[in-house]
Amino acid sequence: MFSKLEDKFDFSLFVPIIILTGIGLLAIYSSTYNHPTASGNFIKQVYFSFISLGAFFFFYFLPHKSLKLIAGGLYAFSILLLLAVIALGKTVYGAKSWISFGSIGFQPSEFAKVGLIFFLAYWLSYKNRNINNLKDISVALAIGMIPVALIMLEPDLGTAIVFIIITFTMIFWSGLNLFAFFVVASPVVIVFASMFGLGAIIISLGFVLLALYFFKRDIFTSLIIFVFNLASSFFFDYIIRYLKPHQQKRIESFVNPAADPLGSGYNALQAKVAIGSGGLFGKGFLHGSQTQLRFIPEQWTDFIYCVIGEEFGFWGSVITISLFFIVFLRFLNIISSVKDKFSSLVLVGILTLLFTHFSINIGMNIGITPVIGLPLPFLSYGGSSLLVNMSLIGIAMNIYKNRRLYT
Repeated sequence: MFSKLEDKFDFSLFVPIIILTGIGLLAIYSSTYNHPTASGNFIKQVYFSFISLGAFFFFYFLPHKSLKLIAGGLYAFSILLLLAVIALGKTVYGAKSWISFGSIGFQPSEFAKVGLIFFLAYWLSYKNRNINNLKDISVALAIGMIPVALIMLEPDLGTAIVFIIITFTMIFWSGLNLFAFFVVASPVVIVFASMFGLGAIIISLGFVLLALYFFKRDIFTSLIIFVFNLASSFFFDYIIRYLKPHQQKRIESFVNPAADPLGSGYNALQAKVAIGSGGLFGKGFLHGSQTQLRFIPEQWTDFIYCVIGEEFGFWGSVITISLFFIVFLRFLNIISSVKDKFSSLVLVGILTLLFTHFSINIGMNIGITPVIGLPLPFLSYGGSSLLVNMSLIGIAMNIYKNRRLYT
């Protein structure tokens, strides 16, 4: 009886998600326990946990064939929401990324992630499309870059980066050959390297030259690609002029957090202090000094991981990360077992979304990635994020249940 149920319901994916949500609730309770204005956030997150669980089961029981049918509508609706937030949105921390209805607010960019994953999966899988064709690559990139452009108008750099990574990963998974992926991805790497100065640019351009030698294309093609990458090295300086001052400071603090320890680098430095002070077993629930004395502003959102590190220590941090890796490995297992390309691409998109948020958020907390405002899935406070993530897990479980079907 249980084996039949397990064949339709992946407990190895569902149980870690529930445990992570529970750890998140404990951390949110602790981080808001002594806070005069945020003490109600725990109750709100509990409510949203139940609502999100309902969304999980709704998508789990949704007829499998309808997943393809809603792809275009989801994408179009998400674009309309992104346009609406630019016109009517509420500005929070310098970004107009929220739409409010009374006391309830949500981020359209969270729902737009679902729209992008579904529509891009539908388009890439339609009639066995040849993604190595320049026209098809251009259309696929356009599908991803339209929401990126709208999100940058808010502006929300962190979420835009997530959309870019999802787009590139799904295009590559759909069958893009390695050379084409190199052509598309290398300028992005050069732009990132340019954050760290001339030395990093020279090293990264050196790797571009080595890659071009490895691919052994004609001299004209190689020269065009190299010149394009060289031009990309100046793109960061151009873009940073159009970022908000607080975003510029976040990037500067990533490159050198000690340059402004009481300003833009404050959160990252205090998060590392909190995690380091937790030791092996932590200071105990509700006994973290950094947490309870509120050294880190709004630690229940982007810096929830440092609460876990301080109060539950090294082992608490390891358990949390291990649960995430169980989830990621289960996704890879399901991806390898599905029979149709659309479902495979949807799963890759969901996995990319979760892994990007996980890696950047943990990196923010330990000081190896910029502080760009990305929550930790299932743990950070936020109804929109939890609702979307649980819905995506429901979709993944729906695909698992129907993994032997061809559609």
